[in-house]
Amino acid sequence: MSGAGTAPTPSSAPGAPTPGASGAPSSAQSLNRGPILPTLVRLAVPNVLAMVLTVLVGIAETYYVGRLGTTPLAAMALVFPFAMLTQMMSAGAMGGGVSSAVSRALGAGQPERAAALARHAVAIGAVAGIVYTALFLACGEMFYGWLGGRDAVLAEAARYSAVLFSGALLVWLANTLASVLRGTGNMRVPSVTIVLAAVLQIALGGLLGLGAGPVPSFGMVGVAVGHLVATAAMVAVLWWFLASGRARVRLRWRGPRLEQALLADILRVGALSCVSPVMSVLTVLIFTGLIAHLGVLPLAGYAIGQRLEFLLVPISFGIGVASVPMVGMAIGAHDVGRARRVAWTAGLLSALNLALIGGTVTLWPDLWARLFTSDAAVLDHARQYLRTVGPAFPLFGLGLTLYFASQGAGRVLGPVLAGLLRLLLVAGVGAWLAGREASPAAYFVLVAGAMVAYGLATALAVKLTPWQPAHRRASA
Repeated sequence: MSGAGTAPTPSSAPGAPTPGASGAPSSAQSLNRGPILPTLVRLAVPNVLAMVLTVLVGIAETYYVGRLGTTPLAAMALVFPFAMLTQMMSAGAMGGGVSSAVSRALGAGQPERAAALARHAVAIGAVAGIVYTALFLACGEMFYGWLGGRDAVLAEAARYSAVLFSGALLVWLANTLASVLRGTGNMRVPSVTIVLAAVLQIALGGLLGLGAGPVPSFGMVGVAVGHLVATAAMVAVLWWFLASGRARVRLRWRGPRLEQALLADILRVGALSCVSPVMSVLTVLIFTGLIAHLGVLPLAGYAIGQRLEFLLVPISFGIGVASVPMVGMAIGAHDVGRARRVAWTAGLLSALNLALIGGTVTLWPDLWARLFTSDAAVLDHARQYLRTVGPAFPLFGLGLTLYFASQGAGRVLGPVLAGLLRLLLVAGVGAWLAGREASPAAYFVLVAGAMVAYGLATALAVKLTPWQPAHRRASA
């Protein structure tokens, strides 16, 4: 039994929000009792648009650095996986833990607890950002050396990294504050702020990196400074919005001492979730290394296909993050049935979107591949990759979105283990293929198989994992 009929709802429970800023109650009612698919789409669209723009930021910065020369471009390739890891851990992993805790508190009719969780989330983000900065200032050059950086490329990577990761605190704070707002069901303000920050970053990166008029070119350091300034502006806007009382939770820095129980409520989901992006980056690095041994042409073809995957992730991310507050509030209100319906609806919506993209590039791979090259040999490998991996995109999207929905339920271990399965498949089977000097086609089949295994394993984990709290399972 879910207990939904006797649980307090945000509109009837003691301490529930009253009509006020931002139309909070009506928003809460749509999250808790409104039709699932229309509500999910309404929440997901701004997220997807914001995430797509962040991809465009990456493309713009790659263009700027490419204009600076081959050495800076190679240096950026060494730093890029770790920069992506910062975003993935702070926004998708720990950020999911923050949104989950806040939404579950609101769903249980506990706005004061939600506000306290927001303060604890900021503390966690600040500590994580400081640790991340210290780690890369101390060990960044060593990491880039492990990836093959040498001489001028290694020196340029270390210089760029020192500036970029000196602002890791800003990245963690920006994504933490955005996650607090998403946990309340407010997707519009974080998304608009991300879009404006992205536009500012593109403008400043080009201006400071390449120079214009009286502004000299600062090279890669200028591109990194543009990123830091835009992120600082994002922190300022989100902090102001949360502190002003316009959100469903108000961020008050002064308050009781940090409580272990509230920290644990965030970390039991967020800390475990942080394992997932680490495994994702390791999977990409391992497979890139395997393909690199086959030669430049297969690697170039794979890189074209991988660029498409970078556009798939924002779609699944946007839908998945939209499902977190809907699942979390349903769990907080003890309506496990609705929480599961939200999760499966989000997963299927993501799978449908990626099926359309995957089906298109499977049938007509040149629509994508010819955007990047006209070399016949590279095109052959890119076509082969897209035709092999495209059919697996729907299950990949299903797995990614169910991972976020599981965060909302506070039950993320199964999806994390599914990510581990994908990593082990790529590493183990990849090593076996390398020992037999397999063709690029065999490696591309491995990528598709790993995506399918990840999606099916995540779906199975969600189906088998009980989402109701332990005390309710016992009473049932």
